[in-house]
Amino acid sequence: MSLKRKAAELATDAKKAKTASQGSITSFFGAPKPNPTKAATAPAKFDKEAWVEKLTEEQKELLKLEIDTLDESWLAQLKDEIVKDDFLDLKRFLKKEVANGTVYPPMKDVYSWSRHTPLHTVKAVILGQDPYHGPNQAHGLCFSVRPPTPAPPSLKNMYKALTKDYPDFKPPPKNSGLLTPWADHGVLLLNTVLTVRRGDANSHKGKGWEALTSKVIETVSRVRSNGVVFLCWGNSAAASVSKINSTKHHILKSVHPSPLSASKGFFDCGHFKKTNEWLVTRYGEGSEIDWNLDVDPEVAGV
Repeated sequence: MSLKRKAAELATDAKKAKTASQGSITSFFGAPKPNPTKAATAPAKFDKEAWVEKLTEEQKELLKLEIDTLDESWLAQLKDEIVKDDFLDLKRFLKKEVANGTVYPPMKDVYSWSRHTPLHTVKAVILGQDPYHGPNQAHGLCFSVRPPTPAPPSLKNMYKALTKDYPDFKPPPKNSGLLTPWADHGVLLLNTVLTVRRGDANSHKGKGWEALTSKVIETVSRVRSNGVVFLCWGNSAAASVSKINSTKHHILKSVHPSPLSASKGFFDCGHFKKTNEWLVTRYGEGSEIDWNLDVDPEVAGV
């Protein structure tokens, strides 16, 4: 056998040995496998224009506020809820209310919670009942008021609880009550009922908002599946999260911060600190919420 031929055979044998070795390693560790399930369950992009095009003319008229002002991340999830007959009846009722008097918050602010806190940014949820019913107060975020309106009593009690958790807590300038910095940091500030007649607390309760806001809570629980914190103050808020998986999400309950009940445990509930401790445990350093509110209103988006 020639030296040239012998060298060729040795090279071939070495190549076969290398291939066999690689095969055995692959079979031992297992070849990387694609994850078709993950790809298959990826949500399709919401085509808002196509969805609107399928609405009837009456639906387009009644749902103009939702189409124009509800953040698209939420609209994609709530679109089936808002075309239900009960919600359309709510919008007909609201249309009459606006025509006959003043409704708070201003219509452009009803869904401001969705724009300040898009679905993919939600870290925590604070649940309220219905909006403030006085002038220059409600602007679509529960417990929050527009400057220069002073912080209402419940919100002042929240500041007291915060100061117990964080002694260096900084409230808003001039004793005001603007909470948009929280919303911009991932705190969904959601009322159970989103509108109210001027000077008439709970006047829009039972008119249809509850079904929508229940859907919002369910959506957070389902979509933000790695876990968020629900801060529930009072019996109504606690009832709103009764179906939430408490092993996946962190549910904190206490009495309402109202002067009527705050002294029964709210000041010492530690919810603000507990929220951050849980977020850091779940997501790591840097995931906590900056509860400070010393932000210029213009910078805060009001």
